[in-house]
Amino acid sequence: MPLQMPPLRGIHDEHGAKFTEFGGWDMPVEFDSIRTEHEAVREDVGRFDVSHMGQIHVTGPDATTLMQRLTSNDVTELSPGGAQYAAITDEDGHIVDDTVVYRLPGDGAETSVGPATGEHPTYLFVPNAGTDEAMHERWIDHRNEWGLEATVDNQTDEYAMVAIQGPNAESILDDAAAVDPADGSVTDLGRFEATYATVAGVECLTARTGYTGEDGFELVVPWGDAETVWSTFDEYDVQSCGLGARDTLRIEAGYLLSGQDFDLESNPRTPFEAGIGFTVDLETEFVGRDALAEAREAGVEERLVGFQLIDRGVPRHGYDITNTDDRVIGTVTSGTMSPTLEKSIGLGYVPVEYADTGTTLRVVVRGRSKKARVEALPFVDTV
Repeated sequence: MPLQMPPLRGIHDEHGAKFTEFGGWDMPVEFDSIRTEHEAVREDVGRFDVSHMGQIHVTGPDATTLMQRLTSNDVTELSPGGAQYAAITDEDGHIVDDTVVYRLPGDGAETSVGPATGEHPTYLFVPNAGTDEAMHERWIDHRNEWGLEATVDNQTDEYAMVAIQGPNAESILDDAAAVDPADGSVTDLGRFEATYATVAGVECLTARTGYTGEDGFELVVPWGDAETVWSTFDEYDVQSCGLGARDTLRIEAGYLLSGQDFDLESNPRTPFEAGIGFTVDLETEFVGRDALAEAREAGVEERLVGFQLIDRGVPRHGYDITNTDDRVIGTVTSGTMSPTLEKSIGLGYVPVEYADTGTTLRVVVRGRSKKARVEALPFVDTV
């Protein structure tokens, strides 16, 4: 099956990007170097093409009910322009996907970024790369099963997403973006808030969200206008960044990667095991709620921890984690050499008796047992 191409594929190629397959997409993994790009985001600002992320709009009289029943957080808490991180779980409480849910700003207004909202709230939720079709089908199937009145549109191929991340993201975007005076400016946005802003004449849904652990914004842009928006940041000398730096940044921040830190088929995990129990509101009714209520009552047997290698080596996905007696007790789900800390770090699931900060573990790196220590997450300070 041919890879999907982001709208910026050509411009990335012109600028010498190296590419990789990710979630069925042909995406830039590196422009200059992972370290250069990583440091730009930690110390200044960087831009990412994240158009491989899904874009699914839900509206109609029962849109709120549908979103509430299929995500683990409390959607009714969202005002127009609000957003929240949530898990999508199956009947057993295992994570199918994780997502950010936006209630689009300006209910009742028609915009170029998303459908007209009419008198009902419109939601945008962003599933991970390659899962948009499955999530679209899931929403449609449950809508029909429950007899709800809601329109569910998979618009992944209609919108690009550009992330501007780093301590200087706010000042640069404030200069580049125009917002209706009645709505203030992008600097008025709090974390997990969104508004409509115009960048280089293009209306963008602009949210103060990101996947790096730094302050920053994600811009949802009509597909055909992606190059215009991306290129406007050339004049600010914003570093282009690929998925390689995105991965090192998110591991330092302790953020999960679907398909690695949880996978419904190969590594099924509940939000409590994965360290995102804060996304679960048991006062709401959603698929998997009863199983998760039981899981919270019983407690978990394993949970995701961060660790640092004390001995030389780099942990990678799939490496064994052992105790000090060399008995296998878990598996590395994510690992890297941290450019910020200049130390090897990783994530993995271990029994709770090995999960306390400071616990000594060992990681088998290329057949050799390396000493490691459990560290508190995140590894670096985050916003």
